[in-house]
Amino acid sequence: MSNYQSDLLRLLDTRGYIHDVTNAAGLDALAQKEIVPGYIGFDPTAPSLHVGSLVQIMMLRRMQQAGHKPIVLMGGGTGKIGDPSFKDEARKLLTDDLITSNVASIKRVFEKFLTFGDGPTDAIMVDNADWLDKLEYIPFLRDIGQHFSVNRMLSFDSVKMRLEREQSLSFLEFNYMILQAYDFLELSRRSACRLQMGGSDQWGNIVNGIELSRRVDGTQVYGLTSPLITTADGGKMGKTMNGAVWLNADALPPYDYWQFWRNTQDADVGRFMRLFTDLPLDEIARLEALEGAEINEAKKILADAATAMAHGAEAAAASAETARKTFEEGASDANLPTVSIGADGLTVVQANVALGFATSNKEARRKLSENAIRVNGNVVNDPALTLKPGDKVSFGAKKHGIVVA
Repeated sequence: MSNYQSDLLRLLDTRGYIHDVTNAAGLDALAQKEIVPGYIGFDPTAPSLHVGSLVQIMMLRRMQQAGHKPIVLMGGGTGKIGDPSFKDEARKLLTDDLITSNVASIKRVFEKFLTFGDGPTDAIMVDNADWLDKLEYIPFLRDIGQHFSVNRMLSFDSVKMRLEREQSLSFLEFNYMILQAYDFLELSRRSACRLQMGGSDQWGNIVNGIELSRRVDGTQVYGLTSPLITTADGGKMGKTMNGAVWLNADALPPYDYWQFWRNTQDADVGRFMRLFTDLPLDEIARLEALEGAEINEAKKILADAATAMAHGAEAAAASAETARKTFEEGASDANLPTVSIGADGLTVVQANVALGFATSNKEARRKLSENAIRVNGNVVNDPALTLKPGDKVSFGAKKHGIVVA
């Protein structure tokens, strides 16, 4: 742990959010002296963010807890391009109507994590379409473009990787880093924003914004990145066999969200509690030291806390009760994940893949041969077995789903 003096950097450091800071001493001193407005950008590429964005959301929450001002920047403008960072190919371009709809849907998530309002430390949400849509091309090139070196832009890892693989990088995407830098300049002017945060893959983009603010306005601003969050086995956080773990309840039921956290690997429990809950550090230290079957109680506490934050205490309690009934009493419940019977029917193999219990038909068939799959409590071995509405599918001891019409 570093010897930070400000509440802001101490909080971020002790809970595991800091990977790099552009000028740690300067930011530490500023955060001791005054309220620091800081922002993170989110591109509205879908109607919901997923768990992969949760570290960034929690960083804004930590800012507010430490007495500073979080700014949520929605990329209504940059979303029309898409961040090319570490992507193998260009993102599908979104229509204005779809972006507007996605922004409205995503806003609901932030209201669970942040307090919005007009006060000095209340969060605000802004949309970069407010200024990017109004830019005139020639004045922008003259006033802003002159500060960017193409040689340097080509040196960033996110660009180099695409070029080295001989994958197309459009001029549209190449402009993204200039627009993101311009966002920092605009927020510095409009909201006295002095800090941009983001994942470690955003380091180059953040540094561009810092340098642009210094060159154009002579303003000192700062950047802070978080580490890439991987699971103990090296997997990417939030990527499951069943797809993304969405934060909106209409994209992923609260029970499935609770179950995601309940299935955390033993080695990740303490780290995830520090990052994704408000549990006190001494309590986390006690829980992560549990071993054997007792660590499962810590996982339930993690699941309860994370789900309550995203979906409310009532949803968390209902999810925990559903899990208790399902796993401790063997009962089914309406909150279990469901799989629909299609026009061509549904086999037990297809159901286990669709529910995300098996990664492939091959794995599902292997599990059948190992007597690991049950339907309505009975072990089944026939991969061609067809299911009907109301059937309960169990994969091992802990994964259960319901077949619906």
